[in-house]
Amino acid sequence: MPIAETLDTTLDFPAARASGCPFDPAPDVEHARREEPVTRATLWDGFSCWLVTRHQDVRDVLGDPRFSADATHPGFPFLTPGLRELVDGNRSFLRMDDPDHARLRRMLTADFMVKKMESMRPEVQRIADELVDRMTDGRTSADLVSEFALPLPSLVICLLLGVPYGDHDFFQERSRVLLTLRSTRDEVRTSQQELLHYLTRLAESKHDAPDDGIISRLVARGDLVDTEIAATGRLLLIAGHETTANMTALSTLALLRNPDQLARLREDPSLTKVAVEELLRYLTIVHSGVPRVATEDVTVGGRTISAGEGVLCTINTANRDEHVFPDADTLDIGRDARRHVAFGFGVHQCLGQPLARVELQIAMETLLRRLPGLRLDIAFEDVSFRHDMGIYGVHALPVAW
Repeated sequence: MPIAETLDTTLDFPAARASGCPFDPAPDVEHARREEPVTRATLWDGFSCWLVTRHQDVRDVLGDPRFSADATHPGFPFLTPGLRELVDGNRSFLRMDDPDHARLRRMLTADFMVKKMESMRPEVQRIADELVDRMTDGRTSADLVSEFALPLPSLVICLLLGVPYGDHDFFQERSRVLLTLRSTRDEVRTSQQELLHYLTRLAESKHDAPDDGIISRLVARGDLVDTEIAATGRLLLIAGHETTANMTALSTLALLRNPDQLARLREDPSLTKVAVEELLRYLTIVHSGVPRVATEDVTVGGRTISAGEGVLCTINTANRDEHVFPDADTLDIGRDARRHVAFGFGVHQCLGQPLARVELQIAMETLLRRLPGLRLDIAFEDVSFRHDMGIYGVHALPVAW
């Protein structure tokens, strides 16, 4: 779809990250935030959309009901053929507008309330300690991703949903395909169908063998079909382990690369909650933009976005906006970063953020307390970053202690 307002330049998106610090947004997108904060972008299929990069503009778009999250709406921007396939399949409420979005989301609100998530701290702490025990048993090195960062949130979300953790290889492999930017439509279609089939069968099993998990409770309501439950389960299962796993590993690496901040946090563990918010701001693992489509003409950052035009809000650049976060490219674990938009903004902001905060706080505190000699076991230049994934992070993180 053409962009109504002609600009002198256009940016290929996702932008290349061949230069610059791997913790920072892609240089071309950061340049756009500083010079042309609402700019035109060209996607993989030649589709043109708007890229919104500043903090206030991002909040304006994500908080405005005139920008739709409905992925079936004409003009909705898709970063890859695979992401389009996800919508052609079985949508979750993340890609719906109210009232359907609100109806499905309200069914889960109580499950992720701050008070309930705080009550899970002892269980999350037990899991974290057991993982460190296993990781350090007779060894002085390990891959932090596979042995700690990934199993911690995976175990927790399986517990919450009522999904057997023994099936974690199955759903993690399918999740990886769904989140890989290079996945073809056929690969995404197959993985999605397999995952939805698994979750549909799991929902069916809860009719005869109910438990305390979220899926069982949704089944017991009686007003949802199994495909709706499966789509909701898919969203929670993937988001519930991929996001926190990558934030945990990337946060650990960022602290190791900033030894002054690491030492500060070791000396004063009471800073952990504040440090986690700063790490969320500084790292912001969603680099591919939050998609929306305008349902009527709207002015954003001095640009007219016409009805039917797609928008991508780059929340990672919004969190580096120096007008909101002075010296924004510096990691400062004492910073008040509560205005960050790492979890999005508006009615679609991340439902599971209270759980993510608990997991990240416990993960960081446990690693620094239990592994005082924690260090990177390879050269920083050899770390494999997830440039090919919809959720940023590292593929592996070899560490020693």
